[in-house]
Amino acid sequence: MNEEAYIGIDVGSGSVRAGIFTATGDRLAFAVHPISQFQGEGDCVEQSSAEIWQATGAAVRESLRAAGIDPARIRGIGFDATCSLVAVAADGAGVSVSPQGQAERDIIMWRDHRAQEEAREINRTGDEALRYVGGEVSVEMQLPKILWLKRHLPDRYQQIWRLFDLADYLVWRACGQDVASTCTLTCKWNYLAHEQRFSASLLRAIGLEALGEKIPATVRDPGEKAGTLRPDIAREWGLSESVVVATGIIDAHAGGLSLSGSQPQGSLAIISGTSNCHMILSKQPVLIPGVWGPYWGAMLPRWWLNEGGQSAAGALVEWTLSQHACWATLRQAAKAQGESAYHLLNQRVQQLEAAERWPTRHLHVLGDHHGNRSPRANPQARGAIYGLTLEEGEAGLARLYLATLQAIAYGTRHIIDAMRAAGHDISRIVICGGATKNPLWLREYANATGCDIHLAREEDAVTLGAALLGAVACGGFPSLTDAVAAMSHHGKTVAADRSAQTHAFHQAKYQVYLQMYDDQQRAQQRYNAIMNNA
Repeated sequence: MNEEAYIGIDVGSGSVRAGIFTATGDRLAFAVHPISQFQGEGDCVEQSSAEIWQATGAAVRESLRAAGIDPARIRGIGFDATCSLVAVAADGAGVSVSPQGQAERDIIMWRDHRAQEEAREINRTGDEALRYVGGEVSVEMQLPKILWLKRHLPDRYQQIWRLFDLADYLVWRACGQDVASTCTLTCKWNYLAHEQRFSASLLRAIGLEALGEKIPATVRDPGEKAGTLRPDIAREWGLSESVVVATGIIDAHAGGLSLSGSQPQGSLAIISGTSNCHMILSKQPVLIPGVWGPYWGAMLPRWWLNEGGQSAAGALVEWTLSQHACWATLRQAAKAQGESAYHLLNQRVQQLEAAERWPTRHLHVLGDHHGNRSPRANPQARGAIYGLTLEEGEAGLARLYLATLQAIAYGTRHIIDAMRAAGHDISRIVICGGATKNPLWLREYANATGCDIHLAREEDAVTLGAALLGAVACGGFPSLTDAVAAMSHHGKTVAADRSAQTHAFHQAKYQVYLQMYDDQQRAQQRYNAIMNNA
């Protein structure tokens, strides 16, 4: 019996999670610590690396206490994180990326949209490298952010010794090794992993030809060993100095690895959270306009990856509910009953559906409130709601909530359609993240796409994905595919309702969803023209 155990550390947008897993994928303990986001002017969203590192240590120590095992059993650690940009000075301190100069704000978050003009400029180059990001970079990627820093904060840019993707920063803090991941560089930095190089013509065209001086020179694949724990970190966390630290990975990709790594062909992995990511692997590169990739070896070695996404998913649901007058009252009622507010809200939807077969027949939501990541690749896209009335109360809240869930599901269907049109054969959908805790949302995903939705046994598949990296890096398994087969297991399946009525309703709603974007774009152009003349 393999007594080894592995720690997965997942740094999301709002919290750090640490999980301890056995070689068979059983979770021994789990700990969560919140982290802050700083919302600034001009679409700036920042974080603190010091706070994140402190929360990481606290989560590891708490998980070890909860597991109650001999720390000597821990053999490997893996890190995943959001694809946020960390600025570090030569002395290891953070360099502020805040326009206002707040010292602790040394991370530009993935969802920060300050660099829109820089993204447009990069895309105007038409460089060949852009073929491997769906045709154009996103404002959520790193080159636009770095170019913004160089232009708008030149003195601080000169102070920067290293620019890290957040997962690579955590690996550096843990083991002291100056290593970048194939995953982070390929997916967010326009690194051409299949050729093991950056595009010199692209960097030269945008004035970042010296970028190589500010990023790690060593690039390693997911699951490779980056180093071992620094002695001071090992003592602080209560672990052995021999614990192996794996190369980092982006959080969504850790989830995708956990969900589809043992059955890559034809499996679409959806990682549901603040945003949504849609991961699919293939043996041959597939070029899809508006869908990121193809990326070589970014999630699973020797496989190409395409990555679709929705910039706002869980964030859109939370924002929509927070705007409604009844949400606070419903939350209070849920607290008094010891229930989840979403459980009560789903009950209200059931009551609404008992009275009306299709409560959202005349209420439609376009969910591009934070732009459209895929497949339209339009960060300037905006959300819209059609069919508002003076309806009040919990019925009105339930109706708008249901329409919002459906809008996100139709956005996922749009990405699936684009992937299939480009040649991907999607035979199964596997999902992890926040939506898996909401049966109504899972129902809408299944019915809107017409696909059964498969869930993982481990509800936090992303943290498990990070642990998989540690398990392979320390030699517990010969490959990531072997580790996934042993440690990641399937859970329940949510079957799609394939009745004629349900199919017809969602087909019609989906056509409205697609039409709303075109209508909104035309209206936005007209409205902007009018206002620009004011």
